[in-house]
This record gives sequence, structure tokens and C-alpha cells, in this order.
Amino acid sequence: MTSSILVTGGTGTLGAHVVPLLREAGCEVRVLSRHARPSGDGVEYLTGDLLKGEGIEAAVDGVETVLHLAGGPKGDDEATRNLVRAVSRAGVRHLVYISVIGADKIPLGYFRSKLGAEQAVADSGLPWTTLRAAQFHDLMLMAVLKMAKLPVIPAPGGLRLQPVDSREVAARLVELTLGQPAGLVPDLAGPQEYGLADLARGYLQTQGKRRPKLPIRMPGAVGRAYRAGENLSRPGGTVGKRSWEEFLAERVG
Repeated sequence: MTSSILVTGGTGTLGAHVVPLLREAGCEVRVLSRHARPSGDGVEYLTGDLLKGEGIEAAVDGVETVLHLAGGPKGDDEATRNLVRAVSRAGVRHLVYISVIGADKIPLGYFRSKLGAEQAVADSGLPWTTLRAAQFHDLMLMAVLKMAKLPVIPAPGGLRLQPVDSREVAARLVELTLGQPAGLVPDLAGPQEYGLADLARGYLQTQGKRRPKLPIRMPGAVGRAYRAGENLSRPGGTVGKRSWEEFLAERVG
């Protein structure tokens, strides 16, 4: 039986991997995006804005499953609540959400917004699944490209990161979307831990460059949370296979 799935954020980094995988699995795919684009290749594109509450009713009408990938630097909690209201009225059978490791531990606005979105999904009254993932390699590359322009590389003491490949996250999300609702599932992170300066150094080496490190200390509750590793995968989490070095070799040579 063909499954009808709505993907929010289906044109982003993660969505670009997820949508083809869903199509390969034989699913009917609908994508909600803030920017109009023509439908084709078995994918229907609809225009809407989750934060403004626009276009959501039409997007969820008739779908069985919603995979919620859309996100931004702020407002994810409000956008998700808007989605949940529409999804609840549409009789959707499975709501799947991608969150971030440390959503319930890191005292920053972005993480609090993600936690609020998680809570909206869990309190929706619908069968649901939430996956927390580490930062994607793609995001880390954007950060180190900016750092590489500096005369020194900031090295926050005690900060460790466990970046994961977005394609591995996409594959796991598709597996979860096509499976039964499972609540909060084990985290998904990359195979290795790095300091921020280590990530930057890895990129600089591919370019034949070097930069000195500048040790810094992150103050307050945020610093304590990062030094305690609250952004890292918890025991029992799933570990990806593709390392930062492998990603760099493919992306920047």
C-alpha cells in the first residue's frame, strides 16, 4: 500500500536526502516549503509558512504521515505548535520530528526552542517519533569556513562536538517514518568527538594552511553544560559511520 507523506523543510539540507529516499521506497511525497517551486518527479510542492500558520491545512489534508524537518535559528516551538494543531484535525497517523542532542540540557534559546517543539509533538495526542541528532557535517563546515578567515582559531576549553553525516540522519529518519511510532528514540551522532579547533584544523589541512589556536573559556551555565558533554550522544545512542575527515575529503578535497 502506498503511503502518503508530508515533509516540512523538504528542500533543505536534510530534506534533499530524505525526499528521494522516500520516493525510492514508493511513497507519495508532498513537500511544504516557504518558497514556491514546480511539482515533478513524483513530488508535490506546496507553499506555506509554519511560523505564520499559513498553508498548513492544505498541506496536511489527506496525508497519513508527517515528517517535520523544517527549522530555523528561532521559533521552532511556535512553528511546531502551529503544525500540530493542523495535523491533529487532519487525522494523521504518525508525526515524526527531528530534534537536536542536548535539547533538554543546553541553556540556549535554540535548544529551548527545540525542546518546546519536542513537547508539542509529544503532547499532540498523535502517535509520534522524535529523533535527536548531533550537528551535521554541513553545518560544521559552514562554521569552520568562517573560522578559517580569522588570524587565530578559537578553542573553547572542554567543548566537544560529535558531528554526524546528514545522509545517515536522512536514512534513519526514513526508516523511522516508515516504521511504527516509537516516541523518543536513541540519539544519532557521528563516530568521533572533536574540539572545535580540531574541526577547523582538519579543514585547514585540506587547504595546506595553518592557524594558531586561541584557548578561551565559555562562561556560565552554557559553558558548564558543554564541558559536561550535554551536547554529546547519551549511552545507548546510535553512532554513524562517516567521519569528519571522510566528509571533508569528499566535499573540499
